[in-house]
Amino acid sequence: MNSITTFLEQKLEVRKQSNAYRKLIINKGLIDFCSNDYLGFASSAELRNMISAKAHLTTPQPTGSTGSRLISGNNRIAEQLESDIAQFHSAENALLFNSGYDANIGLFSSLAQRGDTIITDELAHASIIDGARLSYATRFSFKHNDLENLEAKIKISKGNIYIAVESIYSMDGDEAPLQALVELAEQYGAALIVDEAHATGIYGQHGSGLISQYNLEKRVFARVITFGKALGCHGAAVVGPTLLTNYLINFARSFIYSTAAPSHSHLSVSTAYQLLQKEDFQSKIQKKIKFFKKEAATIADRFIPSNSPIQSFMVPGNNEAKQLALLLKEHRFDIRPILSPTVQDGKERLRICLHTFNSDQDIKHLLTLLIKSA
Repeated sequence: MNSITTFLEQKLEVRKQSNAYRKLIINKGLIDFCSNDYLGFASSAELRNMISAKAHLTTPQPTGSTGSRLISGNNRIAEQLESDIAQFHSAENALLFNSGYDANIGLFSSLAQRGDTIITDELAHASIIDGARLSYATRFSFKHNDLENLEAKIKISKGNIYIAVESIYSMDGDEAPLQALVELAEQYGAALIVDEAHATGIYGQHGSGLISQYNLEKRVFARVITFGKALGCHGAAVVGPTLLTNYLINFARSFIYSTAAPSHSHLSVSTAYQLLQKEDFQSKIQKKIKFFKKEAATIADRFIPSNSPIQSFMVPGNNEAKQLALLLKEHRFDIRPILSPTVQDGKERLRICLHTFNSDQDIKHLLTLLIKSA
C-alpha cells in the first residue's frame, strides 16, 4: 500500500513542478469566455420554460431510467428523440449515448477489429484516441489536416480502414478539410467518422453541422453529435446507417453496460432542438466571431487561424499562460489556460470561447488587455 501511495504522490508532484497540476474551481460573477455554451442555451430562460412546459404535458416519468436501454431504460421518449435527431441531421438513424466520450469510446472500440486500421488526426479528441486504444486495431495518427500525410498512412493500412476527425477542433478551433477527406476516403474505400461536437448548432441549416452544410451526409460513414455544447444540455448521439446503430446496440460496451439517461434529460435535448429551429442563431454567433476577429486584427498572428467560436491565443509556457489567465480574471474575465500535456509543450494558450451573449463592449475590453500583454 505504501508503494501505491508513494507512486501517487510522486506523479502529482511532477505535475506540480511542471505547473500543470489540475484542480476543480468554481468561479462566480465572471464574464464567460470559457464555456462551450456558444448560443447561450444552458442559461436560456426560454429553453427552461419550454422544457418545463413539455415536461408538464408529458406523462410523469421516473426520476431515473432504472437500467440500461437493453433492460428497463428504454422508452418512447428516447426512441422519438433518436428519430428526430436522425431526421434533423439527415441520417438514416441515431443512437443515444450518455456523453460524447461514451459515444466515441463505444464507436471506435467496437467497430475496428484485429487486422483493421484506425487513422486519427493528431489533434483528435481524447475520447477518439481512447476508443481507438480499446480496439484491437492497428492505430496511426496523421499530421493535423495534412491530406498527404493521411494518404501515406492509408497506403500502409490493412483490413477495414477508419479515418477519425473532428469537423471543428476543440483546442484550435479550426476546420477539417471535409470535402477533401471524403474524396480521399472514397478513393481508398475507407470509412470517414466525423465528430461534430463543436459544429452542431453553429453551422448548417438550423445548426445541423458542417457535414450537412457541405451536403456530405451520405458520404460520411458516421457522425458524433453532442448535446453539452451549443445545445446546452447533456449527452450525445451517433448518427449514421441503421446497420451501424444496430451494430452498436449489440457491440458497443459503453451503450450496453450504461444506465440510460433519464427521460427528463431526453426531453431537454428534444426541446433544445426545437429552440434551435425557432430563429437564426447561426447568424448571431457568426456576427460575434467576425466582430472579434476584426477587433483582434493587430494581434492576429498570436491566434490560431479559426472562423469558429473557439479563438486560441497562444501563450507558450504553462506559467505564462496561467499568469495571463489570472490577470484577465482580475478584470472579471473567465478564460482558462490550456496547458501541456493537454496540448503540446510550447503550444500552451488561452482558449477563448465566444457566445451570442458576449457584449461587444466586453469583447473590446478583453482584446485591449490581450493587446497590452502581447
